[in-house]
Amino acid sequence: MHSQDILVVDDEIGIRELLSEILQDEGYSVALAENAEKARQLRNQAQPRLVLLDIWMPDTDGVTLLKEWARNGQLTMPVVMMSGHATIDTAVEATRIGALDFLEKPIGLQKLLAAVKRALTQPTSDSRPSAPSLSRLGEAEAIKELATALDAAAGAQGAPILLLGSPGVGFEHCARYLTPPGRPFVAPLSNEDYVIAPQELATKAAGGTLFLRDLAYLDRRAQAGLKSILAKLERNKVRLVSASSRPLDMLAASVDPELLKALSQLIVPVPSLAEHREDIPRIAEALLVEAVTANKLGPRRFSNAALQLLARQEWPGNLDELANVVKSLALTGRDGEIDLAPVSRILSQFTPSGVAPVLPPSSDSGAPASVDMDLPLREARDQFEKYYLERQIELSGGNMSRVAERIGLERTHLYRKLKQLGITMPKKQRPVEES
Repeated sequence: MHSQDILVVDDEIGIRELLSEILQDEGYSVALAENAEKARQLRNQAQPRLVLLDIWMPDTDGVTLLKEWARNGQLTMPVVMMSGHATIDTAVEATRIGALDFLEKPIGLQKLLAAVKRALTQPTSDSRPSAPSLSRLGEAEAIKELATALDAAAGAQGAPILLLGSPGVGFEHCARYLTPPGRPFVAPLSNEDYVIAPQELATKAAGGTLFLRDLAYLDRRAQAGLKSILAKLERNKVRLVSASSRPLDMLAASVDPELLKALSQLIVPVPSLAEHREDIPRIAEALLVEAVTANKLGPRRFSNAALQLLARQEWPGNLDELANVVKSLALTGRDGEIDLAPVSRILSQFTPSGVAPVLPPSSDSGAPASVDMDLPLREARDQFEKYYLERQIELSGGNMSRVAERIGLERTHLYRKLKQLGITMPKKQRPVEES
């Protein structure tokens, strides 16, 4: 596939072939996916410019797939939804998540071609610099507080900023957040750059940011080189952002006092992963998508149990360590779901005992006191599932999309399970029966 291709995702072969013929006659090259799993694979490997996505599919419904792409930062192309059975609420939800348009089946030729033309002429996200974001670090309260502190420091008339935290917490993400869109970002990889050509660094970073990766490892010669250009950095309107994996009192023993004083005018602590552990599943999913896309792998995703295990692991190397683990799992795994076993094996290498942490059984004060132990297994399981799902619907205020997301079940499968167990859904959420 090439960048101009259109990906058509529909479980009905007749519709796939018809749309493919029409679009190819108009000069477009087309790829076809019969389900969400194949759509994930083609989206990761080919990165199409447009996706025509059916809503009702047997494995994962289109709205759930759209939401997955949006959550993982993969909604980089316009998506046009298609359905012959969708409600207005479903169309509104898809648009809110990020769908560009909605086509009702049977799809008229002119409506199809107009929607495709409109989608392909939309400006891409690459056409203009995007505003910096800390979303890669998470969305928890600790990250929101970090953003507030960085915003305040950014407004301090160009004074140098010192980021303090544990190794691997995401110093560079913070430094990039402090850099306005389109401005230079210079981050030397070696001490020698400060020794051999410090004046050149100041010139390259003019109007932008010079990022010192870790002050704790800056030797005396490099310190002297950096100290020699402080005045030029100010004249060139360069924001100097330094990071340190050691606390300030330890830096005092190895860093030139005048240089340390200049670099630490504004100090911003960066939280460790342990301080926003609730972000780990979302970060791990995003890292997996990056690894799959960069290496053109087949579709891979974590099971809910695997994500919980990752969230409970201690991460002394923070984001960098988590990224290495996720990349290893992506490259050594198979297409499909990455479950507990491979995650547990790799995490066992990070614990002193060689055994990965075990999840304790979850508890819920609202759970039934008991299940009738005299029932056959199938009926006992149905009894528990019925209570469990009714409880989840209650907790989610009747929002079935939220229920599906909470319990990790695609909506199509959820609707079938509710019907099987005789659970009545809120009327506004009830789907139109598929033909």
